[in-house]
Amino acid sequence: GLLDDADQDRFDRLRFVEIKHGRVCQLAFLGQIVTRNGIHLPGDIDYSGHAFESFPNGWAAISGPDAISGAGLGQIVAFIGALELGVMKDIEGTGNEFVGDFRNGALDFG
Repeated sequence: GLLDDADQDRFDRLRFVEIKHGRVCQLAFLGQIVTRNGIHLPGDIDYSGHAFESFPNGWAAISGPDAISGAGLGQIVAFIGALELGVMKDIEGTGNEFVGDFRNGALDFG
């Protein structure tokens, strides 16, 4: 199988990656449901007056004639990269209870 020769560290790394990717997929799915139901952020997405609701839903929002600009897409990718490198980390010694526990001592629900 996939983990026949793996040690505990390899297993924990795969679990960490699986949990992170699962959470990203859940957020993407939730974003699809919310925007397809007509719920958009209020206000403008840029200084030229384009409203959030003026852009199409789904893949058409990043590819197509009415898509957000390349600079806007670049900002989204940069923001996701910053989250990946700076926030969504499993920091040892901060009270994490399991692999993929990204609270890092910041949130405690009892």
